[in-house]
Amino acid sequence: MTENELRETMHRVRTEIGHAVIGQDGAVTGLLVALLARGHVLLEGVPGVAKTLLVRAFSRALGLDTRRVQFTPDLMPGDVTGSLVYDARAGAFEFREGPVFTQILLADEINRTPPKTQSALLEAMAERQVSADGVTRALPTPFLVAATQNPVEHEGTYDLPEAQLDRFLLKLTVAVPEREPEIQVLRRHADGFDPLDLSAVATVADAASIRAAQEAAASVDVADDVLAYIVDLARATRQAPSVELGASPRAATALLATAKAWAWLSGYPAITPDHVQTMIVPTWRHRLQVRPEAAIEGVTADAVLGAVVQQTRVPL
Repeated sequence: MTENELRETMHRVRTEIGHAVIGQDGAVTGLLVALLARGHVLLEGVPGVAKTLLVRAFSRALGLDTRRVQFTPDLMPGDVTGSLVYDARAGAFEFREGPVFTQILLADEINRTPPKTQSALLEAMAERQVSADGVTRALPTPFLVAATQNPVEHEGTYDLPEAQLDRFLLKLTVAVPEREPEIQVLRRHADGFDPLDLSAVATVADAASIRAAQEAAASVDVADDVLAYIVDLARATRQAPSVELGASPRAATALLATAKAWAWLSGYPAITPDHVQTMIVPTWRHRLQVRPEAAIEGVTADAVLGAVVQQTRVPL
């Protein structure tokens, strides 16, 4: 399959998802960028904006195995990664794989489970493997965690620590759709649409084509002045007066990866400052810590990043 055919396949994935989800084009594109950049996604939105349906339609269009874990306060780490179970017939313990052994893991309402269980995903997300009883087991490829959380309900929730947030390549906001798309949603339901039936979403890709697309996206060229631009943006966040913790070097490499994926998806042979500016907010919004006094005044990470982009010199 040629590079243009691979790119066309990724665009067909977007089209197929549109048969199930309306009005979330930004989130769909973000999921594709994360997949191409071999990263994970945190989806944040109020209940009822199709976060779970979006991930299910995404995995079906890609032809990937997917499993869903509903995170609850009583969920244990072994419920996610797997655990040792005694086999009476064999007279020995055997490892039973948990739901993390899949290609797309839907971690639903991840902030409803305690930090001990949240941290069970750290090794899987960072190293694509699970260690148990002294044995390291590789996860399938490609592997992507799509976690959801509700931004308005905080009772009985556990905020993700910075180390966990940093494992997510992108934080995407799944907003309530505009008026016209919402009317289309109601029309589909009035015509009998069933969110549990995704037969309208065709499978247009497979693991092999996805790996090839990932390699193609990683090979996108980047000039030295664009690398310097990313570093200047990161340094500017660290010096912003309203920021307590700015973008780290790992955040800079994440922005490079997402900009490459977006450039490839858009048909560019090399990334430009425009690609960097497009991806900076979803890539860094969850990596900045705004000072408490600034947050009280209404300053957000998105606003800080917008100001940083405006104030940082763009290479010619």
